[in-house]
Amino acid sequence: MSDVDYCVVGAGFAGLTAALRLKQAGRSVALLEARDRIGGRTFTVTRDDGSWIDRGGAWIGPGQDRIYAMMDEFGVPEYKQHNDGDAMMIVDGKKHRYGGTIPWSMSAWAVTNLGIGLMSIEKMCKTIPGEAPWEAKRAAEWDRISLGEWIENNTMSKAAREMLDMAIAGVYTSAGSETSLLWALTQMGSGGGPTFVISGKGGAQDARPVGGMGAVYRSIAAELGDALHLSRPVRQITQDGDGVTVAADGLTVRARRAIVAIPLAIASSIVYEPMLPVDRAFLHQRMPGGAVIKISIIYDEPFWRADGLCGQSAAPGSPATLTIDACTNTADPGIMCVITEGPAARRLTRMDEADRKAAVIGELVDRFGAKANAPLEFHEQNWTTERYSGGGMISHAPTGVLTEFGYTLREPCGRVHWAGTESSAVMCGWIDGAIRSGERAAAEVTTADTAAAATTRV
Repeated sequence: MSDVDYCVVGAGFAGLTAALRLKQAGRSVALLEARDRIGGRTFTVTRDDGSWIDRGGAWIGPGQDRIYAMMDEFGVPEYKQHNDGDAMMIVDGKKHRYGGTIPWSMSAWAVTNLGIGLMSIEKMCKTIPGEAPWEAKRAAEWDRISLGEWIENNTMSKAAREMLDMAIAGVYTSAGSETSLLWALTQMGSGGGPTFVISGKGGAQDARPVGGMGAVYRSIAAELGDALHLSRPVRQITQDGDGVTVAADGLTVRARRAIVAIPLAIASSIVYEPMLPVDRAFLHQRMPGGAVIKISIIYDEPFWRADGLCGQSAAPGSPATLTIDACTNTADPGIMCVITEGPAARRLTRMDEADRKAAVIGELVDRFGAKANAPLEFHEQNWTTERYSGGGMISHAPTGVLTEFGYTLREPCGRVHWAGTESSAVMCGWIDGAIRSGERAAAEVTTADTAAAATTRV
């Protein structure tokens, strides 16, 4: 039995941040992580030559003040995403090279539909109150329909529908039919709207930390020291009038309060005694993850740059739905990142390893030429099957969930408090949102204990 002031469950960015801020405030803390590594839905691997691969969340952008503050705190600089050159969109087998955010070489009908769709979503996002989206004027209406249904009903061009579904619904690593329109508007609106979500320069893929996300989370872990406990999956949290008992494999922690900072999709894997309030328990049941495979392919050099391409490409529904230049700040070696989401990722998962690799490399050869057929390394991270992630990079809310159960996202359940990027009203779904949620939860538990102490003295 280990006695501390606070116990934090989950060593992704939300849990790491909560534990860090509590320790810095002079509190004793235990951070329990089920995996044998830290980082949660981020995962940086450093190669023998010193280059790195981010096999999970990697990018940062303007407005993400808390991840930037954390980088400054530990002396981790940024470098800008490579955006020089043309991007590529493949629709109905035809390649479109373009600069900017929209492939203007497509038919005027498709481009117009795409532009109108993005503008409409941007406008709707601005009407969502971030702290309480279920109170939006049209919340009930928008939570009754899926994002896919809205795209189908409001986009007359088939090509534009496919691109919108890939660019917008793909964020939730699920089919558009699985995700509430209200949830999509809430998540996108928390970062400024769909233009921010899909953009490189000035958007969510604007920059990266030098050394990858691992340069940040390893620095936090070093400061936490022996407060961090790996390979300790938490099985039960029992609370009483004086505190909580957190039972993990091989370790039991007694604390005043607990912060649970694991994905909503797996939060119900913990037994809570007494049972959680019904609406919070139902929230856990109703916010699943999705399917996403992130593949990093290593080449001698980023050969696509010499061909006037930035490395960014998209092909709705293909085995390589999205590609992006993932080179380090030195551009040596060449690293191409392939991200496949939703139904396309599930199809890939059903293939054997050799067939998956062949399908992905075949797509790259078709887009970038014969040089893509000679990779040095092929690194596959299938988040869909990650036991302690519960699926894709962000849990999502199907129809009806936010208006019924959304109010429980941040509301403590007695001495059990919640953190995680999905609970952040700002930058929900990004690493920045995870950090914000960890800081909120840390402040929340200390404030609650200060208030309780004051009441006792009175």
